[in-house]
Amino acid sequence: MQLELTPKEFRRLLDLVYIGNWVLNSTRGDDRFKDYDDLESKLFGLCRSVGMGALVERWQGENVPSQAYTEGGIHEAIAYYEDNVFYEILAEELSRRDMDYAEITDENYEEIVSRMDRYMDEFQLSGVDHLVLEDE
Repeated sequence: MQLELTPKEFRRLLDLVYIGNWVLNSTRGDDRFKDYDDLESKLFGLCRSVGMGALVERWQGENVPSQAYTEGGIHEAIAYYEDNVFYEILAEELSRRDMDYAEITDENYEEIVSRMDRYMDEFQLSGVDHLVLEDE
């Protein structure tokens, strides 16, 4: 297979591969999906031949994203995504809790969305600062 990419496209592909592998493997400990690690290593290994050697280093015999790459902003992009997903899931869970964990149906969809919007407005204003666990 041949794939022709501009340097900018190749750099974007590296970002997509890194983010995808991070999502799949970052929480798996020793139970990683090795084939994704291998593909990431293979693609980052190509960096040296296209003038992007600063993005790759060798670690335990494998090509891995360099410290310069991992500290260059990619984790800020991941964190931004994680924050948004966290708040959206939290808003949905709290909304469903408020409705006694009703299944989402055509009949209650608007109410759930309305509650979620209210929670999201609060999270945008204050994050989780106003969330409190009450003593039972």
